Amino acid sequence: MIPDRLQPGDEIRVIAPATSMAVLKKAQLELAQNRLERFGFKVTYGKHTSGHDEFFSTSVEDRLADLHDAFADPKVKCILAALGGYNSNQLLKKIDYSLIEKNPKIVCGYSDITALQLSLFHKTGLVTYSGPFFSSFGMKHGFQYSLDSFLEAVTNDASYDIEPSESWSEDAWYLDQENRTFHENRGFLTIQQGKAEGRLIGGNLSSINLLQGTEYMPSLKNSILFIEDDEESHLRTFDRDLQSLLHLPNADGIQGVLIGRFQKDSGVTEEALRKIISSKEELTGVPVIAHVNFGHVNPIATIPIGCKASINTMDGNMDITVYHEE
Repeated sequence: MIPDRLQPGDEIRVIAPATSMAVLKKAQLELAQNRLERFGFKVTYGKHTSGHDEFFSTSVEDRLADLHDAFADPKVKCILAALGGYNSNQLLKKIDYSLIEKNPKIVCGYSDITALQLSLFHKTGLVTYSGPFFSSFGMKHGFQYSLDSFLEAVTNDASYDIEPSESWSEDAWYLDQENRTFHENRGFLTIQQGKAEGRLIGGNLSSINLLQGTEYMPSLKNSILFIEDDEESHLRTFDRDLQSLLHLPNADGIQGVLIGRFQKDSGVTEEALRKIISSKEELTGVPVIAHVNFGHVNPIATIPIGCKASINTMDGNMDITVYHEE
């Protein structure tokens, strides 16, 4: 179930299913709103986006109310998570999935929001979008790639390629917008060669694993699995988290794997990544591409969870194509 494409004049609702928007700077929020409004979109906010408790969230009931209100409002065409953090999986049991199924809308975010997105897809068939937060639109520099990819994913029906950005950055841009460090992007990294087609399933690896053994975990059968993690993950945690995912009964249906670029503090180097993947017998013969533009470095591509994709690393190719097909 692919939601309607976003058009100028459409309303974008900002909600905070995880961490409260109260932690964000006013100038960053103003830039984000102004940037979206320049494309003709109307930006509105859930009633409880800035409330917070000692865990930097608001209550489950308040966050659910904002989620349900956004889906119930016919004027709202796109729902952007304010930011990630923790706690979005607290909502899953009490979501009105029939409401979502009857009112499909674009839902975009990443990191902790992965748990919510995969649940919505599995329970209703709604294609959701792993992509920028609302707060991401408040980035002054180095955001053009993310912006272009977001618009490509949510405003048209054509297939599109995910290609390497010219540069990348892992600095805490929200703390200092003017002193940024950008690194040359030398392209994606082929870990294992091959061709594959499948349905895009994935997001933040730690958040995916929160769903194991629950009624909210989508099948990995015939999937193109895309995974990433932040600097809290390191070599051994990434290894065991991936292994845990590969123990799922339908993991033998994984057709290909995309891995987002790691932050340097994770210690997940190219050499280490090759060793980890080569140790996974479950991925023998499966094409694997790393250093892809998604995850906790910038800029990021927008990837539709539930849509079909193809990857090809044969004969010098490095192609990742997304299709707006269910």
